[in-house]
Amino acid sequence: MELNQLYGIGYWATLLLAVPAAGLLVRMFMIQHDCGHGSFFRSRWVNDLVGRVIGVFTLTPYDHWRSAHAHHHATSGNLDRRGIGDIDVLTVDEYQALSKWQRVRYRLYRNPLLFFGIGPTYLFVIKQRFPFRSRPEGGRSIASVVFTNLAIAAVFGLAMYLLGVADILMVQIPITLLASSIGVWLFFVQHQFAHTYWERQTEWSFQDASLHGSSYYDLPKVLRWFTADIGIHHVHHLCSKIPNYRLRECVDANPGLADVRKLTLWESLKCMRLTLWDEHAKRLIGFRDMRRAASGP
Repeated sequence: MELNQLYGIGYWATLLLAVPAAGLLVRMFMIQHDCGHGSFFRSRWVNDLVGRVIGVFTLTPYDHWRSAHAHHHATSGNLDRRGIGDIDVLTVDEYQALSKWQRVRYRLYRNPLLFFGIGPTYLFVIKQRFPFRSRPEGGRSIASVVFTNLAIAAVFGLAMYLLGVADILMVQIPITLLASSIGVWLFFVQHQFAHTYWERQTEWSFQDASLHGSSYYDLPKVLRWFTADIGIHHVHHLCSKIPNYRLRECVDANPGLADVRKLTLWESLKCMRLTLWDEHAKRLIGFRDMRRAASGP
């Protein structure tokens, strides 16, 4: 067997290591996430320093992301304040009021193959390189994007210079593709389940949105470690200052939190078809459910 054939076999064999490597990258993002909430360390400047360094490897500009994510926590489940730091969700009435082209675009956006396949790569690799949606504190947000981009170019440029462009890309691309898809899936399933919570501003409650609009994603123990227990999302939304390594203690100390919107790994797969919020039934439904309701008596 020729040397290049052995090299090819070795590459495909070691490609399996991309799975745990992607898991570690997801865990790094969760640490960055806690730093953004100021909860991972006691010191704010240490949180910010570590968060910005990790952002180079997760391809996520720390300050830019932190601003949008803070808005998500402040408005989660609020129908009148959607659009920043969350997943686009339309109500049934809003969808039916769209033009034909707008409906096609929304369907493509919510298509599972695009949403969890191409979408995550576009988000982390391309979209986050540009501050399209700067918050009012735009100066810091733009600077975060620019300096993160420069640091990414420096780190990966040096790695490519020392180890070769092809070798770095062959290793990094699978890890990035897998990790970004896992990250988007986690964010999706934490709020996109059938009996989640959405209300208009006049009826919206932060506590109800936290406890009933965020899932308790009950994952196997090994996956809980890789995801830093972010599946205990209802507790995290209720108090984002609790670090990931204390969330399990909170559930154990308060048994009532253990059964709030619990979602198993198998049950979560059914959430992919949920695309529209039915304001009358107070639940997420799919396009097929909407058509079935429209054709009913």
